[in-house]
Amino acid sequence: MFDVAIVGGGPVGACLGALLAGAPGGARTLSVALLEPRLPQALPPDAPPDARVVALSRASERVLRCAGAWPALAGPRLSPYERMRVWHESVAPASEAVLVFDAADVGEPNLGYIVENRLLQGALLGAFTAAGGHLEPASLLALQSQEDAVELRTTAGTLAARLVVGADGAQSALRAAAGFTARTHAYRQTAIVATVATARPHEATAWQRFMKRGTLAFLPLADGMSSIVWSADDEIAAQLLDASAAAFAVQLDRASDLALGATRLVSERASFPLSSLNAPRYVAQRLALIGDAAHVVHPLAGQGVNLGLLDAACLAQLVTDAVARREDPGALAVLRAYERWRKSEVALMSTAIDAFDRFLAHGAGPLAALAQRGLSLVNRSQELRRLFIRRALGTSGELPDAARGP
Repeated sequence: MFDVAIVGGGPVGACLGALLAGAPGGARTLSVALLEPRLPQALPPDAPPDARVVALSRASERVLRCAGAWPALAGPRLSPYERMRVWHESVAPASEAVLVFDAADVGEPNLGYIVENRLLQGALLGAFTAAGGHLEPASLLALQSQEDAVELRTTAGTLAARLVVGADGAQSALRAAAGFTARTHAYRQTAIVATVATARPHEATAWQRFMKRGTLAFLPLADGMSSIVWSADDEIAAQLLDASAAAFAVQLDRASDLALGATRLVSERASFPLSSLNAPRYVAQRLALIGDAAHVVHPLAGQGVNLGLLDAACLAQLVTDAVARREDPGALAVLRAYERWRKSEVALMSTAIDAFDRFLAHGAGPLAALAQRGLSLVNRSQELRRLFIRRALGTSGELPDAARGP
């Protein structure tokens, strides 16, 4: 029997596994199993960047250091960014009304890092196995809750654990098998991701433009190129995906208002529909949900993975503290403390992100106009800028120990 079994070995599930497997549980180390049927292939050093990237906050960096994954990430493919430029389509990208966040304003070396999703997942899975975790290349078929454990039937056999955690994404098999419900809301938008070359350098800056029919972000990559995340209304996205590479670049130039000059598509385009998800319950006896299995937010703020990594750090802290006190890691009291901790933080972020999408990306009328003017108002206030920067760094709010600074 394992102490903990985690269903889903993406970055969030692998992070929880690495934190738990490497943590002392009183007089012994926790035994942790991780189920992941599709293990990522290692990226060759000279491979072009993956289209799917994530923006890691300072809090996430600290969590990854505690998980033992940072040394595998801190190489030439990791791209720190020092500034963010955010503007509405009603103003020019070089206008004084553009909201600028600069790491120097809060005495930080950068605002975070852009890293390929596959590289992040591989680093965390490596940290998990290096810490003694058991990696099971299998999928969940069914579960059976018992008094002192949960039995999991998988494509590789059967295993049992005192605590089972679902980290298997928005279509979570664990959530469905355990009978958890989830509320979803379709944004009627599609996110298009790709790698592009730009005529002007990205200047270690993340660029984001709010438009009436969506949001466009340029994320700086280590090789000088940029990863785009274009969240467009479904009918527009369909046209963009059907367009030739040259025609797509023309539309991208128009949507970016040439903030980085002319663009050129250097990768295939990938896309996925956008919707939010919220599980009313994150926990039950011996069961817990983390990451996208519990909540999905709009990608416009790049906070999905960061929220999930904080879920992992919070749950790992509460579980290891409970085991150190000789308590049951699957006890409902332990898991409810996790649920209370994270639901309030996630709700705050989700509400703010939806407001940005509603009033800046799709807004009309007086409230939208006020929100648009608010960008320039924030830009003129050093204190407000610092407040937003700290929130983007993930260093405000009720943080787990792993996310706190020295």
